[in-house]
Amino acid sequence: QVQLVESGGGLMQAGGSLRLSCAASGRTFRDYAMGWFRQAPGKEREFVATINWSGAVTHTADSVKGRFTISRDNAENTVYLQMNSLKPEDTAVYHCAAGRGRHITIASDGYDYWGQGTQVTVSS
Repeated sequence: QVQLVESGGGLMQAGGSLRLSCAASGRTFRDYAMGWFRQAPGKEREFVATINWSGAVTHTADSVKGRFTISRDNAENTVYLQMNSLKPEDTAVYHCAAGRGRHITIASDGYDYWGQGTQVTVSS
């Protein structure tokens, strides 16, 4: 079992920055990859970024590439999502997820555990 708790969301003006955190507990943190997904009202869940068990390999969605960066601190059992140059279309509930294995995956069915989410709202 893995428990995930996100934090760091909030209201931000377009062009601003936020850093989301996701604290994990339960299974050994370095045993699995991590991902961030988001879901806007009326839309399907969307992949944002993923990172492998060591932090050496990452992948971000084209929609956020160059603006968002995923990282992890295995000593702190935490994964981060640094979001810069925020746009109104980034408004969504952001969820972190624990992967089934150690390697990156963009498919939501590759993740076994999900956090409750944190709201990010970007005003124009």
